[in-house]
Amino acid sequence: MSDFDKVTYWLDGADYDLQTACAMLQTKRYLYVGFMCHQAVEKALKGVLVARKPQEELPYIHKLARLANLSGVSEEMSEEQLSLLDLLSPMNIEARYPMYKERLLGSLTEEKCGAMIQETEAMLVWLKSKC
Repeated sequence: MSDFDKVTYWLDGADYDLQTACAMLQTKRYLYVGFMCHQAVEKALKGVLVARKPQEELPYIHKLARLANLSGVSEEMSEEQLSLLDLLSPMNIEARYPMYKERLLGSLTEEKCGAMIQETEAMLVWLKSKC
């Protein structure tokens, strides 16, 4: 796979996951809205990393802040974008474990999830411009 194809692969995956987050909002599965928004941003960050450092091995990590740092894009992010990374970070791993799941579910409302999707969509547009 060429480097361009790798970038396209990650960005297409990010778009798909954002669409899935929207579907989860419609069905009121709020925990999965957060999970899919995390996945969308993670994949977009991996696309940026592949675009900016095509010779480097893509790390098998899921921490958004770490991916943003590795790609160098974190230095260009606004406070709002960095806050979104912080908001989405627990949605990946913690959403899978019962002890955290209930706490996360209690914090997610339709309004919060709608805002999360909008912020994620804006983040994806911005990250794509960094590739």
